[in-house]
Amino acid sequence: MSDRRLTISINEGVARICLIRPDAANTIDLVFAKEFEAAAEACVVGRARVVVVTAVGRQFCGGGDLKSFADEADLGAHLEVVTQHFHDGIVTFVEMDAPVVVAVQGAVAGAGLGLVCAADIVVAGKSATFVMAYTRLGLTPDGSSSWFLSRHVGLRRALDLTLTNRVLSADEALAWGVITRLVADDQVLKEAESIIEQLATGPTAAYGASARLLRSATGNTLRTQLSQETGALVERARAVDGLEGIRSFVERRSANFIGD
Repeated sequence: MSDRRLTISINEGVARICLIRPDAANTIDLVFAKEFEAAAEACVVGRARVVVVTAVGRQFCGGGDLKSFADEADLGAHLEVVTQHFHDGIVTFVEMDAPVVVAVQGAVAGAGLGLVCAADIVVAGKSATFVMAYTRLGLTPDGSSSWFLSRHVGLRRALDLTLTNRVLSADEALAWGVITRLVADDQVLKEAESIIEQLATGPTAAYGASARLLRSATGNTLRTQLSQETGALVERARAVDGLEGIRSFVERRSANFIGD
């Protein structure tokens, strides 16, 4: 049996990351965290134009690997290293131009929810569930969930989910903004593939710049945000894809973006 926690392949601009530890609910240990960080970096080095994250098994990701954590003499020191690698991977995901699509089947908990919240587009099956699960263990959130969750659902709801550890159904997750598309369980991968097909040939740099604008808006004044909008627009208008997009519209043909 392989000791790997995930696989990654990049083909024709599509990076596919699959969590392959179903016997342990795809939970995150130090090996997982290091592999995840390396996979995220590989997406950048490999010039991926879209990234999709899937998982095998009945659970997408059960959060931290509590069984392995229990054996650590200094759990605090161990978790510091684990989160450093996992968090570096999350930051790379968020800062790269390529959109990140996550396809969720089954349960999501803890840092797995952080990964879901950090994605750009999340497709989930009807049986998916989502739970923070930290405070019932006497711990606090990680995996970017404390940063993203309140931005997606609002502070009050984020507090509710964090303090009570209530399980959010897929329908609630859609209504609250944790996920973006809800389909039947057997349609999750098909829906994700349709999104990937659209994004893989799109203007990758424009996707990244647009996502950064939207994420920065909550911390900016209006004047600052408008200045950043102008700067990003000017940069994209001078780029190959921006010029191609306008020309293709005027010439009434499909755009041929290179993902600059």
